[in-house]
Amino acid sequence: MRLFCFPYAGGAASVFRNWSEGLPADVEVCPIQFPGRGTRLMEPPFRKLSLLVEALAEALRPLLDKPFAFFGHSLGSLVSFELARQLRVKHQASPIRLFVSAGPAPQIPHRGPPINSLPKEEFAAELRRLNGTPAELLNDKELMDIVLPSLRADFALYESYRYLSGLPLNCPISTFGGLNDQRVNHDDLEAWRDQTTASFSIRMFPGDHFFLKTTQPLLLRALSQELR
Repeated sequence: MRLFCFPYAGGAASVFRNWSEGLPADVEVCPIQFPGRGTRLMEPPFRKLSLLVEALAEALRPLLDKPFAFFGHSLGSLVSFELARQLRVKHQASPIRLFVSAGPAPQIPHRGPPINSLPKEEFAAELRRLNGTPAELLNDKELMDIVLPSLRADFALYESYRYLSGLPLNCPISTFGGLNDQRVNHDDLEAWRDQTTASFSIRMFPGDHFFLKTTQPLLLRALSQELR
């Protein structure tokens, strides 16, 4: 089977580069690289989630010839959810399980003011506070100038998103959260229960919003159990 992995805002496919080492041998890890980062740095990034999802649905369609699952962290959880809805409508395809990590349920409105259009210095200060962007990147002025458009675009994807109600998914949803996450709490994860007619579960891990980095072995063990 294939496990498609969607990164958080500011993240890239490299977040998942060694995941195959901690998952069953028959799981093919397929990290998704959004335009505007990594090997696709020179491509214009998406700023509207609906347009990104449409492009993903077409790009992944040839790869849905095997059973597949989605894993998304933070922004990635929202992308993977909307992609699952798009595939159901357009291609009558469904993941065997949706894993959502550190992301509030889509029906919960975005909290706080938008930051994607802040002046450069203020935007960088917010990135430092959120603690998801490497310090070496934030401290490198030239590199920041290069990646700034894609970073802003990622936050625009989330901050401009408007949830449209629809039928719940018919695949199980497994949610993961950090016990010390100040941005996404247990109730935010529990609300995902309304988005499926199948089974639902929550697992909490030590760490903050980016527990997938600090507790990776525990997370991969949980994923392995669910995929089996």
